[in-house]
Amino acid sequence: MNEIKRIELRSADLGEGMLVKRALPSRHQRMVGAWCFLDHAGPVSFAPGKGMHVGAHPHTALQTFTWLIAGEVLHKDSLGNELIIRPGQVNLMTAGRGIVHTEDSVENGGRLHAAQLWIALPEELADCEPDFAHYPELPVWHSRGVQHTLLAGAYGDLEAPTAVHSAMLGMDLFSEKGGTVNLNLNPDFEYGFLPLTGRVNVAGETYTPDEFAYLEKGSKCLVMALSADSRVLLLGGLPFDAPVQMWWNFVGHSKEAIAQAQRDWEMGDARFGDVSTAAGVAPRLMPPPLPWK
Repeated sequence: MNEIKRIELRSADLGEGMLVKRALPSRHQRMVGAWCFLDHAGPVSFAPGKGMHVGAHPHTALQTFTWLIAGEVLHKDSLGNELIIRPGQVNLMTAGRGIVHTEDSVENGGRLHAAQLWIALPEELADCEPDFAHYPELPVWHSRGVQHTLLAGAYGDLEAPTAVHSAMLGMDLFSEKGGTVNLNLNPDFEYGFLPLTGRVNVAGETYTPDEFAYLEKGSKCLVMALSADSRVLLLGGLPFDAPVQMWWNFVGHSKEAIAQAQRDWEMGDARFGDVSTAAGVAPRLMPPPLPWK
């Protein structure tokens, strides 16, 4: 197994008692395969009357991948989709040339724990038509005290139903009382893992939810010892030829593409539709000024 690089997470307080820790991108590692963004939200128990409420915002050239561990979140988008995601389920929204969505806690004062990821679309699909899919059932198996959930890609004879467009892997590992895993890796993939709860030991080193671990391509196996009540998110994929450009909620394969998307969003261009609510149209969040011209 290759040497593991530790990357300290950055924290941000989004208000209402909600703390988010960012693993990707960082100045130490931009991507893991096509995975270009990873936020760990919670676990948090909101105060009475409080909850997560994210206003209407756009995306381009990516897929948003929501893995919900605890709580319930209402998704609404500019395609007219409205759906509640529950624990153990995945929402996969394909932005393509442009999509808009909102995310809200179903019940204020409840609990929330989730991983929010983005998958960069290949350049030839960056401007595809937007889409949304919900996956309530995923492949699950148990071994050596660990529950494995295949979120994306294939492992052994199993294949996740999530419709992604790059060679990749996403897997959730959970152990209630402690256990071990011995995973076969694809040596053509780069990998990263993030403890979401508890601790994990790899090659005599302990990793906690405050750090992301990265492995360059070339490794063929990964042995992990999980502590009691621990959960680990494992990501992998073929390295991109070059990292994508990212700014605010936009992904693109050039700065020009992102600048155009931001101009279109600010001017209310038809490529970014409205999100309907009971009170009318959801107010739009506005981005900060571009860091380049």
